[in-house]
Amino acid sequence: QVQLVESGGGLVQPGGSLRLACAASGSIFSFRNMGWYRQAPGKERELVANIFSGGTTRNADSVKGRFTIARDNDKNTVYLQMNSLKPEDTAVYYCNAVPPYNAYWGQGTQVTVSS
Repeated sequence: QVQLVESGGGLVQPGGSLRLACAASGSIFSFRNMGWYRQAPGKERELVANIFSGGTTRNADSVKGRFTIARDNDKNTVYLQMNSLKPEDTAVYYCNAVPPYNAYWGQGTQVTVSS
């Protein structure tokens, strides 16, 4: 069973950047579609960006032009580069397959955007 561990979150000022990483204990090559999700307090978890094994990416409208997802199948890692961060980006960020497997949800990494 694959375990996913997210890292790279923190406190950043509006307009700042963070790079998140999701390390898988097993091969992610078999996951055709991997994604980054986020959940803000009082809100449902949402998919913000996903990447297919061939490299095609899709972003939610709320993060287009600011977030970039990438994957390294050799390192079994998925990344999320977040630029021009806004207070509304504050959330716990998770990675998982798309659609997600319940058993693969990790602890997530907290991103807080505040001055």
